[in-house]
Amino acid sequence: MSEALERIADALDRLSPIPLEKPNFDQCDVFLWQTKPMGLVPINNVSCLDINLLLGIDSSRDTLLANTLQFARGFPANNALLWGARGMGKSSLVKAVHQDIGGVILIEIQREDLSSISDLLNILRSSNKRFLLFCDDLSFDHDDTTYKSLKAVLDGGIEGRPDNVLFYATSNRRHLMPRDMIENEGQSGVNPAEAVEEKVSLSDRFGLWLGFHSCSQDVYLAIIRGYCDRYLIDINNKDLYAEAIEWQATRGSRSGRVAWQFFVDLAGRRNVSL
Repeated sequence: MSEALERIADALDRLSPIPLEKPNFDQCDVFLWQTKPMGLVPINNVSCLDINLLLGIDSSRDTLLANTLQFARGFPANNALLWGARGMGKSSLVKAVHQDIGGVILIEIQREDLSSISDLLNILRSSNKRFLLFCDDLSFDHDDTTYKSLKAVLDGGIEGRPDNVLFYATSNRRHLMPRDMIENEGQSGVNPAEAVEEKVSLSDRFGLWLGFHSCSQDVYLAIIRGYCDRYLIDINNKDLYAEAIEWQATRGSRSGRVAWQFFVDLAGRRNVSL
């Protein structure tokens, strides 16, 4: 009988998930959460702009900087949703704030991995470090129930969100859901008002909403001028602005991302390394 029990115990051990290896958070201050295999991957080379080069978003920059500094110092802070126009520096701001403040570990998590976020929180909960979870380009489509995992994190659930964890997300959508997904949710016998409330309430769980809007031409040109000054590219404003406006016209849009793409081209033509 005992041998049979031992065989059953061995079989159960083999079926049990392998315990996650505790990462060395002194190794670096940026990690990527992955699920196959599940664990935290250290990121040593992070693409990040200096926070002083992010122009035209002063209010959002100052608000997010202050909120993150509160958190880094051990005081209460809000989860933040950065939403709005594409290419206006939402994700760049999160990374720049993290770099500027220091003392906080940044962990990026992909939207499709949000269902495993409770496993990540179990790792972070027992640490004496402070963590900023970051999900870039967050949105949810039809038949996507991943948002329920996120709601549990933002609310804290029964166990509560760890005091040493904060969540920042960027999105092009203010409410994270397609409008038709919100409006049509009530057509399957569910009370429409309740369905809308269920979807919209996800965004409400972020204490900070920071809006990003398309930039003016003056701001677009000022961003490029700032890049040139920082990387010591000698070019007069007349020539610079003429080239930048022509570049913008070919792209059919104007944003911080388009400004950077123009500057990369300019730096390449001027044999300047970035």
